[in-house]
Amino acid sequence: MKLSRWRQFQVATIAALGYPLIALVGRTLRWRVEGMHHLEHLCQRGRTPIYALWHDRILAFYYLRHRGIVVIVSESFDGEWVARILQWFGYGTVRGSTSRGGRRAIIRLKRALADGRATGITVDGPRGPAQRAQPGAIWLASASGQPILPVHVEAARYWTAGGWDRTQIPKPFSQVALAIGTPLEVPADLADGLLEAKRQELEGALNGLSKRACQMLKV
Repeated sequence: MKLSRWRQFQVATIAALGYPLIALVGRTLRWRVEGMHHLEHLCQRGRTPIYALWHDRILAFYYLRHRGIVVIVSESFDGEWVARILQWFGYGTVRGSTSRGGRRAIIRLKRALADGRATGITVDGPRGPAQRAQPGAIWLASASGQPILPVHVEAARYWTAGGWDRTQIPKPFSQVALAIGTPLEVPADLADGLLEAKRQELEGALNGLSKRACQMLKV
């Protein structure tokens, strides 16, 4: 994506201010984590996960930082500074979305998985509708033979950002629940109707994790 010098300056400024602020607030958060054994079992079996989460819960990427995960970031102005911050948190990035460059991005994520690097997708991004899974993660799992690992985070105290997805921004010192679900396997042959069935299964898994994360905060 080609940006004007002014836009490039804005990207650099937002990233330079946003990274230390996120890192500072992140250090104050108190985490409750459930389901980590799912990730451990995959690693023990030599599998490489495709992390799947809702766009409004990208806070999960803070907890999973510095693991070399490769994530998809939209080709947009916001995507430029988000990509820079993610890279500072130890992520690899590929550019694309359901509306632009999606096929190219999926191919690059497939290559990352083949190299043994986990990947991550906000499955309702970048434009929604919110909490409706798009088929990208299903295609990637089918093409790569690797499982989808659904994750969800919920903060006890937070602000809500504007925009289509109303992203949750935890307040400092908030308790945060991270719920990791059962891996979702997708066959290489996506016969008629199976793509939609798996899409709905992923959507249901994420919605179930949302409820579980809320329950974890009440314990």
